[in-house]
Amino acid sequence: MKGVILAAGKGSRLNGTIGDKPKCLLRVGGLTLLERQIEALRVTGVDDIAVVVGCQAERVRRGCGRGIEFVENARFAETNSLYSLWLARPLLLDGFVVMNCDVLFHPDLLADLVTARHDDALVVAYLEPDAPPFGDEEMKVRVRRGRVVEIAKTLPAGDADGENVGMVKFGAAGARLLAEILDARVAAGGLRDWAPRAFAEFAAVRPLHAIGTRGYPWTEIDFPEDYRRAVDEILPQIEGEDIPAFVRRVPVRAGAVEIRLKPDSTFAGE
Repeated sequence: MKGVILAAGKGSRLNGTIGDKPKCLLRVGGLTLLERQIEALRVTGVDDIAVVVGCQAERVRRGCGRGIEFVENARFAETNSLYSLWLARPLLLDGFVVMNCDVLFHPDLLADLVTARHDDALVVAYLEPDAPPFGDEEMKVRVRRGRVVEIAKTLPAGDADGENVGMVKFGAAGARLLAEILDARVAAGGLRDWAPRAFAEFAAVRPLHAIGTRGYPWTEIDFPEDYRRAVDEILPQIEGEDIPAFVRRVPVRAGAVEIRLKPDSTFAGE
C-alpha cells in the first residue's frame, strides 16, 4: 500500500505562527507535522511513501528525510487538495492511504484505518452527545449503516454525524474508480475543490466505510488557536498515552492481528 501526504499548501491562516515556513513544517514538540506523519506511516508498516509538495518545495523535500517519493504541485497557489491528489494518481492505482499534512493524530488512528477489513474507508470523528454543533469550518460527514453517504463543509450541522479527520484509504479497485472521479473533476474545472469532494462522489457509487476514532486524540491545525490546542492539549495526550481505558493494544505491524479488550468482555477485532 502506498502512503500519500498532501503537503503542497502554505497555511496562510496560521497568521505568522510558522514564520515563512509552509504548514507541513510546523513543529509540534520535537518534530514537524510532516515528520510525525511519515513516522506514523512507517510504524504502521507503510514504507512506500509519496509527498505532494508545492509551497517551498525544496525546503519540504529536505524536511522529509530519505526514502520518500515526491510529486510537485507547481500550481499550489491556485489549486486545492483535490488537484494535488489528482497529480499523484499514477502512483495510486494499487491502493493507497492519503492524509492531509495539517493533522496531528495518535498513530493508532492510522493503524486502525490501515488494518481495517474494508478496502475503502475514511476516519470519522463522531460528534459527542454534549458537544456543540459543527460550524462552517468543519468538513462534515453523514454516516448511515457504517457507510459515508455525504461529505461537505456545507452539510447542515443537524445532518452531520461527525467530522472528516483527513485520513482515507482505498484498495486497488477503489483507487481506480477514484482516479476516474478525479479526472472528471479536474476536466470540469474543479481545481480548487477539496479532495473530500471526490470522496463524496466515490461514496455515491461504491461503499466508503466509516472508521471511528475510538477516542484517540487528534486535531486539524488551520488557525493559531488550533496550534495552541495541539501543543497544550493534544500532544500531551499522544505522548502521555492518555487514551481511553477500554483500549488495550498490541503493536500493529503489516499482517499482524490487533486485539482490543473491553470491560466485561473477552476480545473484539475490527
